[in-house]
Amino acid sequence: MDKFLDWIVELQSLAQAGLRYSKDVYDLERFTRIRKLSALMLSALSDTPLQKVEDIFCSEVGYQTPKIDTRAAVFENDKILLVKERDGRWALPGGFVDVNTSVGESAVKEVLEEAGLVVEIEKVIGLLDRERHNKPVYCYKMCSVYVQCKKLSGSFKANNETIDSGWFSPDEIPENLATQKTTGEQIALCFKAYEAGENWKTFIE
Repeated sequence: MDKFLDWIVELQSLAQAGLRYSKDVYDLERFTRIRKLSALMLSALSDTPLQKVEDIFCSEVGYQTPKIDTRAAVFENDKILLVKERDGRWALPGGFVDVNTSVGESAVKEVLEEAGLVVEIEKVIGLLDRERHNKPVYCYKMCSVYVQCKKLSGSFKANNETIDSGWFSPDEIPENLATQKTTGEQIALCFKAYEAGENWKTFIE
């Protein structure tokens, strides 16, 4: 199924590029039809209503690029901060970068919203291709920017996204991780960056 999804995503992106750069009216009709076919295939493959697929999968204009997501690794006393989501699973605080914020501003905002902490960014840990690490694979590409942060102040406050937070050493990481957002491998990468200090070289895929 993943291979078919890869082909569908590639078809959609080719159609999107064609719609962005083509001038000929007949080519525009062809690329519009290709994009429609990619949505029909994804709808059939995922058993998702066509309108919902088109709203998510075929709503962009211009040249299509990956979405940007941030994940914040906040450390205190050699432990990393995780937040507990409403389904009971744990993750690094983070989320999509809003259109009116920078990557750094978004990371700081997500920690405040999900964990109640005011933080400052210390360094970029890595730029990760989401689908190489997290399941399920989405119908759009995503680049996740992992940043290391220092806690300045604050404490956890209940909110509409998370129900708890906690600090964990490497051997205390919960088994019930929200692996579509955070895996044990990704947490281990954050600890490596933290332990390396100023000698860390940003990991880029």
